[in-house]
Amino acid sequence: MAAPCGRGGGTLTLVLVALSAAFLTYNVLVSFRPSLQPLPSSFPAATADSSPRRFGAKRRAFHTAVTSSGNAYNTWQCRVMYHWFKEARRAPGGREMGGFTRVLHSGKPDEFVDEIPTFVADPLPDGDQGYIVLNRPWAFVQWLQKADIKEDYILMAEPDHIIVKPIPNLSRDGQAAAFHFFYIEPKKYENVLRKFFPEDKGAITKIDPIGNSPVIIEKESLGRIAPTWMNVSIAMKKDPDADKSFGWVLEMYAYAVASALHGVGNILHKDFMIQPPWDLEVGDAFIIHYTYGCDYDMTGKSTYGKIGEWRFDKRSYEDKPPPRNLPLPPNGVPQSVVTLVKMVNEATDNIPNWDSYAAS
Repeated sequence: MAAPCGRGGGTLTLVLVALSAAFLTYNVLVSFRPSLQPLPSSFPAATADSSPRRFGAKRRAFHTAVTSSGNAYNTWQCRVMYHWFKEARRAPGGREMGGFTRVLHSGKPDEFVDEIPTFVADPLPDGDQGYIVLNRPWAFVQWLQKADIKEDYILMAEPDHIIVKPIPNLSRDGQAAAFHFFYIEPKKYENVLRKFFPEDKGAITKIDPIGNSPVIIEKESLGRIAPTWMNVSIAMKKDPDADKSFGWVLEMYAYAVASALHGVGNILHKDFMIQPPWDLEVGDAFIIHYTYGCDYDMTGKSTYGKIGEWRFDKRSYEDKPPPRNLPLPPNGVPQSVVTLVKMVNEATDNIPNWDSYAAS
């Protein structure tokens, strides 16, 4: 844990002055407007992937957006995620699920732009400083400014999300809907966060324990938040205390701060998603987030922290996709893990050219 930092230079004014240079660097207007602009020739237009009938009836439709770096690791996850998105949207209860976009921040289209509706965003001009998700908020800024997004709400999701049932629009009364992450602890890091959220903005509890995903939010609100999220992320990465304190979840803290700075509250939904192996049952969840490795011996006992006789860990497939027909867990493994592996297998069995891609 980083030592508490001093408050010198920790006012919002100084932060915004420092961050304004970033706006100019990345050609983002400080007074960001969510009005739509034509895509420049360097950005292929994203397809809406929505049938006309879905926009004929009155409903609070949301557009699902997933950011990706375009490497093999992110790409196979996006293919699985998009398969289950389509299944959920066509199922009863999927009426509010509108279009889908993979926001690809590699700066160039890949071979899957015809399979997955894709918007190509530029990576950060100065690089990601070894923290690849630093490109995520900048990619959202570009997408929101340039793409023709028909829906009034956005669901920010991630490649390693599997949608297990149709998702309704959980946001209400100007508040976003978000998942409560137990490891996002604003109170614990108050001294660091006050550099970016000074006392005159209110209690530190105004910063919700969330990341940017999963979040369902009004498009207009996200349009205001995204440039601040980008700049706070960059400022935190350049701040030694914040970088040391927040590590891999730094941009999650940056999103929570940006949301609070713009006065956008969040309704916390504990059943928004589950995270195996810690969550044992799917229950009422909408999403399985497979961020943790699942390791077990052949009696079904967890060996977390040690490679098991049976395992499923997305990190085992960083350079190439998993094969079709992964072996199912042994008896005794929690239902959440069994469901996860079965859904991965069903997706890969139904996605065309999965084997040929895996062999390439």
